[in-house]
Amino acid sequence: MDDERELIGRGLDRLRELLGEGWQVAPVNRISATPRNGANLLGTGRSVDELVAVQSPGGSDRGEVLVEAKRSLSPVYVNTVLAPRADLMRKLTGDAAMLVIAPWLSPRTRETLRKLGYGYLDLTGNVWFRLNRPGVFIERLGAQRDPNPRSHSSRQLLRGPRAGRLVRLLVDVAPPYRAGELAAVAGISLPYVSRQLATLEEDGLITRSGRTVVDVDWPALLRSRAAQYGLLDANRHAATLAPQGPEAVLRRLRHDSAVDVSGPIAVTGSWAARAVAPVSVGGQLMLYVPPGGGTDDPFEPAAAALGVLQSDVGADVLLLHPRDPVVLQRWREVDGVHHVALSQLAIDCLGGTGRMPADGEAVIDYMMEHSGWRLSNLDSLAR
Repeated sequence: MDDERELIGRGLDRLRELLGEGWQVAPVNRISATPRNGANLLGTGRSVDELVAVQSPGGSDRGEVLVEAKRSLSPVYVNTVLAPRADLMRKLTGDAAMLVIAPWLSPRTRETLRKLGYGYLDLTGNVWFRLNRPGVFIERLGAQRDPNPRSHSSRQLLRGPRAGRLVRLLVDVAPPYRAGELAAVAGISLPYVSRQLATLEEDGLITRSGRTVVDVDWPALLRSRAAQYGLLDANRHAATLAPQGPEAVLRRLRHDSAVDVSGPIAVTGSWAARAVAPVSVGGQLMLYVPPGGGTDDPFEPAAAALGVLQSDVGADVLLLHPRDPVVLQRWREVDGVHHVALSQLAIDCLGGTGRMPADGEAVIDYMMEHSGWRLSNLDSLAR
C-alpha cells in the first residue's frame, strides 16, 4: 500500500464523490506531528495528518475535519492512542470532527471508532461520517473481510478447529487464566495459544494484566469467530426429510432407547435458539450426529435411528457431522434433549444462513441478560 499521504488523497477523493457535485473538500493546512507545545499528536514521527475544510454547495456553510490515515488500525490503537489524544486534537483544531482513512477497517475497529464518535472511510467502501455543520451524514458498507489479510490477523487466526476450542473456552469460562492453562485444558499447543492471545489483545477482544487474561469481550469474540466460520462449510451435512415432522424426531430423542447411535446427538440452529430466544419460527431442525462406520454413507445409521430419509426435496432436518468434538462440549439438556452450549449455539447461528444470524444475535442478548451459563473458573469444568 502507498504511504499515508497518498492514502489521504485517495480517501478524500472518495469523500468528494460521496458528497456529490457542488461540495468542496480542501486542505486548510498540514498538521504537524509535534505542535508548538511539543505534544506528539498521533504518534512518533508522524506528519501526515491533515486538517480539511468541508464546504456545502454555494459556500453557505463550512466545517473542519481532522484526517488521520493509517495503513492498518486496531481497536487497541484506537483506544490507547486516538482516544486519549482526542481532547488535544480538538484544542489544536478548534473542535474539528475526525475522519480516519485506511485501506480496510475491521468490523470491530469500525465499531470502536463509532463509539468514540470518530468518522471512518476505508478504500473498500466502509464509511461512517458525520458533520453537524454543514449537516452531513454518510453510512456505507464495504468489504467485511480484509481483501489483503496479514498473516497474523485474528480475522485469519480465528479459523479452524483449534480456534474454535480456544474461543469456546474463553467465552464459557470467566477469567483470570494464563496461556499455559488455556492450552492444557483446550488440548492445543502453547505457542498457538500465545499467538492467538496476542492478536486478540491487539484487537481489543481480551484484556491482559501482564501475561494473565483478566477480561474477555465475549460477545465480540463470538462475532469475530463466527465471521470466519460457516456452519455448513465447517461441518459435513446431509439434508433429510422427517415423514412425521421434526417434532417426531425430537420425541425420539427424548427416549434414549429409541435412538441407537455411536455417540451423542445435540440440537443446534434456530430450533435450539428458540428455546432461549424465540424470535423466529420455522427453519430446519439441525442436529449434530456421530458419523457411522462400516457403511458407504456415514449419515445412514443416524438417519435410520432418527426415522428420517435423506432428501434434498422438502428437507426439514439437517444432520451435521462436527469437525471437532468441541462443538458438543458443555452441552445443555432442554426438555429432555441435548442442546449445544449457548456459546456454540451463538456461533452456529451467526455462521448460518437465512435468518439464522438474527437468531444468533438473540442468543447473545439472552447470554448478556443471564450470567448463570458461564463457569467461574477452569477448575469448574465438568464436561
